[in-house]
Amino acid sequence: MKILGIDPGTARLGWGVIDNEVMVDCGCLETPPKQPEEKRLSSLFIKLNELIKQHRPETAAVEKLFFFKNQTTLIPVAQSRGVVLLAAAQNNLPVFSYTPLQIKQAVTGYGRAEKIQVQQMVKSILKLKIIPRPDDAADALAVALTHSFSYKFKSRVK
Repeated sequence: MKILGIDPGTARLGWGVIDNEVMVDCGCLETPPKQPEEKRLSSLFIKLNELIKQHRPETAAVEKLFFFKNQTTLIPVAQSRGVVLLAAAQNNLPVFSYTPLQIKQAVTGYGRAEKIQVQQMVKSILKLKIIPRPDDAADALAVALTHSFSYKFKSRVK
């Protein structure tokens, strides 16, 4: 199954595409910090639509806002997540959301794993030579892997 994983953000939105737990592509969508927020969100929306059309994923997995240490970035990240949900809906792409705790648990087996541990496991699971950069891309791949594992588990249970 081809999955588009998203780590939402306004300045930097990480994305990764996997197909049967093999990395297809990954990267970051970035917007200029001095640009008005509506322009930044519009730019993310356009670029997300291009990514969806280019890679034709069967589903999207997005990190859910669960707990935020930095309150000043909470609203922009929530807005970015809204743009992701809208782009997915307009492309008839089912969306599944996972908390950071669920992602860490799925990828490392430990819900309180450090960011570097998650990235090392992404590298290992996807059999990559190096950890994908920037960090946001590796995080997006972890989200996609979480959905892949969850989907497989649910399929076996049925």
